[in-house]
Amino acid sequence: MKTNVLISHKDTTRKICFFLFGIALSCSQTAKKDKSMLDNSNSKKENHNKPGSTYEDTLIIYDQTAVFYQPDSSQLDSIRLVTDSSIFDASMHEYFYQIKNSHIVLKKNWSQIKIVDSKNVRYLNFIKSDKSFEVLDLNNYNDGYGMFIFDGKKSPTTVDMTNMEEAIHFYFSN
Repeated sequence: MKTNVLISHKDTTRKICFFLFGIALSCSQTAKKDKSMLDNSNSKKENHNKPGSTYEDTLIIYDQTAVFYQPDSSQLDSIRLVTDSSIFDASMHEYFYQIKNSHIVLKKNWSQIKIVDSKNVRYLNFIKSDKSFEVLDLNNYNDGYGMFIFDGKKSPTTVDMTNMEEAIHFYFSN
């Protein structure tokens, strides 16, 4: 004997809502646990700042420029001493490819922007077209490696090299 079961849309919708609510609640609880575990692990770690530069030189920048900065050899040695070797090696590998990719993208898509690599400098002096200037002290930036962009008019800004195309487009179009 064949039985026909009639399931209303209300019942199905209600079951789906309860199912989704259960998943959302579960995810929320997991996220809270993950955050508390992360907070506990961070409290055990020491907070290290980038060591100061051994140089006092200033790099002067005019016009549209992308400036890549990196630690001098003494800073790099100090960073290596306080960083787990596998993390240090992975970071160096990541920075190398971020910088290499950024150079390629700039040359291909933003050829009007001059590329400057700075290493043994502490200060970046950005001279604006109205002759005003901004001096940045790289000791105040905790990242060992990074990138600034400058259009000659506005203040320079740091750029996340993993998302540089969008940042450059936004900076130069405003």
